[in-house]
Amino acid sequence: MIFRLLDDEIIFPDPALAEPDGLLAIGGDLSPARLVLAYQHGIFPWFSADDPILWYAPHERCVIFPEQIKMSKSMKKVLRDGLFKVTVNQAFDVVIKQCALTPRNGQDGTWITTEMQHAYLSLHQLGIAHSVEVWLEEELVGGLYGIKMGKVFCGESMFSEVSNASKTALIYLAKHLDFELIDCQLPNEHLMSLGAEMISSRQYLDILRAGL
Repeated sequence: MIFRLLDDEIIFPDPALAEPDGLLAIGGDLSPARLVLAYQHGIFPWFSADDPILWYAPHERCVIFPEQIKMSKSMKKVLRDGLFKVTVNQAFDVVIKQCALTPRNGQDGTWITTEMQHAYLSLHQLGIAHSVEVWLEEELVGGLYGIKMGKVFCGESMFSEVSNASKTALIYLAKHLDFELIDCQLPNEHLMSLGAEMISSRQYLDILRAGL
C-alpha cells in the first residue's frame, strides 16, 4: 500500500507496509526533520527529477558488516602502497555533485537532483550527513557520502574517476570510522563483490534501533 504524505505533518507509515519493491509513500518534502525521521525508521527518498518525492523501505537490505568487507590482493597492495590520500568531510559539496554527475548503468539521468543535493548539504551542515574523499596528487578522484544514524552509516552514493578510488573510500569507511553496519540500501554486483549481503528489514531495523 502506498501512502500519501502531508506537507504539514512529519510522519511516516510502518515500513512493513511497503510494496514488494519497497515503495512506501509519496509526497512530503526533504526537510531535515523529515529526512532524519525517515532514516531513523529505515526509510529513504529515491526518485527521478520529473517524479514526486518517493520514499522506500525495502523488505531486504543490502548491507556490509565492516569486519567482513572483502579486499582483493591487488586492492590490499593499492592501500599498502599509499597511492591515495583519504579525508573525511573535507569536500562534501563536491562529492555529492560528482556522484550526481556520474553515469549509472541502466539509469537515464540522476536521482541526485538539485533538490536532493541541497537537502543533504543541509544535513551535512547539521553534522548528520558525512563524506569520505579520495585524493590522487591533490585531485579529488573518488568518494562517497551518506547519513550517520548512530552506529549505522546509511550510504547514499559513491563515485570514482580512477580505478579503485571508490573502493578505497568504502574500505576506509569500514575500517576506520567505527560503524557496526554500512547500509547500502539496494544490491549491485560491485557491492556484493566487496562483501555486501542481504538481510531482512526486521534484522536491519533491530541493528539500527540498537545503535540509536
